Amino acid sequence: MQLTNIPEVKLGLVAVSRDCFPVALSEKRRAAVKAACSGELYECPVTVENEQGMLKAVEDMKAQGCNALVVFLGNFGPETPETLIARNFDGPCMFVAAAEGDGDLINGRGDAYCGMLNCSYNLGMRRLRGYIPEYPVGTAQDVAGMIAEFVPIARAVIGVKNLKIITFGPRPQDFFACNAPIKGLYELGVEVEENSELDLLVSYREHAGDPRIPAVCAEMAAEMGEGRYYPDLGERMAQFELTLLDWAEKHKGARKYVAFADKCWPAFPSQFGFEPCYVNSRLVSRGIPVACEVDIYGALSEYIGMCVSGDTVTLLDINNSVPARLWAEQIKGKFDYRLTDTFMGFHCGNTPACKLCADRAVKYQLIQNRLLENGGEPDFTRGTLEGDIAASDITFYRLQCDSDGNLRSYIAQGEVLPVATGSFGGIGVFAIPEMGRFYRHVLIQKRYPHHGAVAFGHYGKALFEVFKFLGIQDIAYNQPKSLPYPTENPFR
Repeated sequence: MQLTNIPEVKLGLVAVSRDCFPVALSEKRRAAVKAACSGELYECPVTVENEQGMLKAVEDMKAQGCNALVVFLGNFGPETPETLIARNFDGPCMFVAAAEGDGDLINGRGDAYCGMLNCSYNLGMRRLRGYIPEYPVGTAQDVAGMIAEFVPIARAVIGVKNLKIITFGPRPQDFFACNAPIKGLYELGVEVEENSELDLLVSYREHAGDPRIPAVCAEMAAEMGEGRYYPDLGERMAQFELTLLDWAEKHKGARKYVAFADKCWPAFPSQFGFEPCYVNSRLVSRGIPVACEVDIYGALSEYIGMCVSGDTVTLLDINNSVPARLWAEQIKGKFDYRLTDTFMGFHCGNTPACKLCADRAVKYQLIQNRLLENGGEPDFTRGTLEGDIAASDITFYRLQCDSDGNLRSYIAQGEVLPVATGSFGGIGVFAIPEMGRFYRHVLIQKRYPHHGAVAFGHYGKALFEVFKFLGIQDIAYNQPKSLPYPTENPFR
């Protein structure tokens, strides 16, 4: 499926010029940046030298539909007008500067290296947020590379600022890991709509007999393949999928994008007649996260990962240790990981089919079957999408609001190993360098919940920049042995 719930970034490139430097120098360098870029990039014809020019440039780029900007210091740049661009433009702005080398160092010197310092200083004085790359000064080709890396960052920032998370709760009793203050969401600009399971059930029943159901059933059957789903569940699950899609459309309000955080147990299966996991997996495949167990920050984390990666994601429990025997037989000597570097990531069945091994199938929730059907022939506990998660590079990450109302995050890159789990659910053997230390001194020490979002690929660099741009002060990662954690005992 195609991701239809994330922003399309349309970038504008605007050059700035200080009045004591030749404006032609900025314009020539701006044209070179445009020529070096391979993606879509609108080159604003207005070069900003003063506040009036700033207003004209911003209006021009708004009229062209730009939702993110590259402010290019072709020379030193006018400190006030260039930083006011970030105030007057409603979207993320990246500030970059031209390196010398395309002319003589008398009439062709621009001093943008110097100008970036005062640009940053002025952004700080005005409490404006601008994105500045790791090394923001470069040739046209260098700047083109910075622009390419800025696109997924801008996409995530635009998405968060236009996101509504819709919940159906309340959050489960004795499951406080998913209970977190929503204050942090409002600080990020995210809207929240909280509903009850009863609201969802009423809407679901109103969709009985929906004429679109047969087409969705056929699509589900084609996706799973013969013998890998329950034909008698198709109508119920299709009805639920349409319920969620219609709710998203009717309730997004002033927002452009949506994510869900739904309560899926213990009442859900008996009242709806199935487990929602497979439907949830289908929605996240098209770019609409449906976080399990009303995990609002899990839904937000998933959504950010989709914007950054341009691909679907999943939400998993950091679930169980890998048995020593399994590690010894299938990992030791084949992969450069210690036992403590590995763990199993699991959830009941919400991981998209495209990220599971070929033997994936719609099955039943074993734990809920024990609890709700006394371990008998599964009926309403059917509906999970199960299978081993396919081998892949991954980034395990989360953005969370702690009990004191502070936003914090973690990012850890690793991989899913091509090792059969021999277990149930959507599950995989994950390996992250120094996971044991990360588990103790980040996940436990900073009191993170057991849910983590998974992006399929190494996206730590972009995620770090997104969290930094959003103002997250605490961004943890799996530190190498040479860099101890503050709480790590040096005498161990």
